[in-house]
Amino acid sequence: MVIVFVLVGLAVLAAFGALHWYAWRRLVRDTTSGPGLARRSGTVLFVAGPLLMFGAIASERAGAPFRLQQVLAWPGFLWMALSLYLLLALLVGEVLRPLARWGLTRRSAAAGQSSAAEDGAAVAGTPAAVVTGARDVTVGSAPGRGASEGAGAEPGARATGLADAPSTDGPGDGPTPAAEPGAAGGSAPDTAGATGPSRRLFVSRVVGGAAAAAAVGTVGYGTYGVLRGPAVKRVTVPLAKLPRSAHGFRIAVVSDIHLGPVLGRGFAQKVVDTINSTQPDLIAVVGDLVDGSVKDLGPASAPLAGLRARHGAFFVTGNHEYFSGAEQWVRQVRELGIHPLENARTELAGFDLAGVNDVQGESEGQGPDFGRALGDRDTSRACVLLAHQPVQIHEAVRHGVDLQLSGHTHGGQLWPGNLVADAANPTLAGLERYGDTQLYVSRGAGAWGPPTRVGAPSDITVVELASRQA
Repeated sequence: MVIVFVLVGLAVLAAFGALHWYAWRRLVRDTTSGPGLARRSGTVLFVAGPLLMFGAIASERAGAPFRLQQVLAWPGFLWMALSLYLLLALLVGEVLRPLARWGLTRRSAAAGQSSAAEDGAAVAGTPAAVVTGARDVTVGSAPGRGASEGAGAEPGARATGLADAPSTDGPGDGPTPAAEPGAAGGSAPDTAGATGPSRRLFVSRVVGGAAAAAAVGTVGYGTYGVLRGPAVKRVTVPLAKLPRSAHGFRIAVVSDIHLGPVLGRGFAQKVVDTINSTQPDLIAVVGDLVDGSVKDLGPASAPLAGLRARHGAFFVTGNHEYFSGAEQWVRQVRELGIHPLENARTELAGFDLAGVNDVQGESEGQGPDFGRALGDRDTSRACVLLAHQPVQIHEAVRHGVDLQLSGHTHGGQLWPGNLVADAANPTLAGLERYGDTQLYVSRGAGAWGPPTRVGAPSDITVVELASRQA
């Protein structure tokens, strides 16, 4: 098994290295005319970027000094997103590259034909000496020159029917310079050898520049979208068992805040302000609150004490809590005034609210226990379940849950990551029904790794429960 993991790891590293080499070749080598400062700088960037990325991941998982994590996180994680979109843009560029070369070739050929036509038209009324570009041009016969010298006129003049025009080169002037091909209306100059490399360089710079601009713009806009804070979504969910008295009950669902080396106290305050602005009846924090220890992130989580709702705030663990010390974080959120639901249930007016631990807790003997959370409840009452991962929906269906609230997927976070996330989860984002159970999945408020989202904007969702008796 160890050998398999090693081989898989080496294969991944090889593929990662090959993709970076390809990007370096297209963006650095092919866009520079030779060794120099530009090529050296680009090479340094493509070596330092992956090293910073691996350093950011390793330092976070190893619990390195928090200041070091912060120093590595911004450039390392942003490179993760940037390299993805550089690669995608370059692949699009491979389609455009031959089209650009073809267009330039056509344009060059058309320009050459136009120039040849203009030269031919001009030659018809121009003396031979002018056409051949001879030195010391004198129109007419030169004194002391015989007809025999006229017979030695340059080929260019004879080609135009002006063979009688005298040569202006004297016997001591040396060989007559050869006229450029096509100068007298002949074929266009053969410049393929001269213009070929410059044309390729021009195309490489245009395609590479466009790819770099597209990648930087995409990552920049996606990062701005995260840092400005999550938007508010509103969803109405009808529940058959919900009594009329609970009609219109509003639950603010927030998941995947991911406080860590990048998103800190300021971001937490934005999340709190956004939630409080919706004036919910209850707040559900459905996991992946943090990426780091209480020691490092305790100050960053402090604004969560300001969450306000009529029936309070509740919390269940996500998989990242178990990477960060779940027991310590459960104690921390309790001190912040948030109620942890560790495989537990509480009865509210109109429905039961239950919560289960994340499946990652099984590695520590603290996995989800649906029997403990739901086994002895009154099944005639409506039940809302907080569970971090959507894959827990199947157990929820078996236990007669009416609505499960989840996160975890980030909606894919970085397109086309949504394709992978969609394949790995029963629901990527939004509301879906499984038998008699409905599942709502939030795209999350923050981001893991790159503080960037593309095609999956962050959100806080206000779920309004509706009674069918109302």
